[in-house]
Amino acid sequence: MTIAIPPQYVAAPDGVRLAVYECGNPAGLELLLIHGFAQSHLCFAPQLDSELARHFRIVAFDLRGHGASDKPADAAAYQGGSVWARDVAAVMAAKRLRRPVLAGWSMGGRIIRQYLMNFGDNGVAGLNFVGSLVVEDPRARGPAGGRPRPPASAPLGVQLEAAIAFLDGCYAIKPSEADFRVAVGYNMLVPFHVREAIGGWSTDPTETIAALAKVRVPTLITHGRQDAIVLPLAAEMAAQAIPGARVSWFDACGHAPFQEDAGRFNSELAAFVASAAG
Repeated sequence: MTIAIPPQYVAAPDGVRLAVYECGNPAGLELLLIHGFAQSHLCFAPQLDSELARHFRIVAFDLRGHGASDKPADAAAYQGGSVWARDVAAVMAAKRLRRPVLAGWSMGGRIIRQYLMNFGDNGVAGLNFVGSLVVEDPRARGPAGGRPRPPASAPLGVQLEAAIAFLDGCYAIKPSEADFRVAVGYNMLVPFHVREAIGGWSTDPTETIAALAKVRVPTLITHGRQDAIVLPLAAEMAAQAIPGARVSWFDACGHAPFQEDAGRFNSELAAFVASAAG
């Protein structure tokens, strides 16, 4: 499945241009989708081109270093405690989102965590963490997610093999060959220096748990039982840290339940957005 939504470019506080995409009902409840490492907004095709768009106003964007967004050379542009949080805030401000539900997959969930640590949850209606290592405890890294990434100096063939292996490890229910080819394509849009810089970014688990304890908005944690990138333990740890959080387990799915079982995922997300933002 492919989609073709023209981007609007939004400037982050440091001047990096972020490619932002919008679809759906302009008057609907708001949903901001945040993708994971080496992905793009295109990974959310099963949501952007679905019944969700009939009811909700959906915004997604390519993270810095990804997709059609700018790709700074300086490693500092991808590290620190506020860079990613300010990007989310810039997109929300530019699109005039009032109180969206934030849904973040994998690294996207970590970025939501950074937003909470910098801005709190007053500006959002709810949170959906999808296959995310919100609390960066190494025990929750799966065998497919704990493999060392090639350095930026590694040959192209090595980088491509690593990208394909990573993507393959995301799925217990495999996508079509056509969809997998598209995913490899946008994965390889992320330069090697960006991958290396993001690999050097982390957040202390103790600080994370303290921040999550302050969350008061409804929180849904979606996780595949077969996830080999981020183990189910990560969902349990996040649920324990966030007051009132609820976990939805996708027993047959891996790291990408929003793709692997899009029908069920979209139904649950629609109900959650309606409850949290309505």
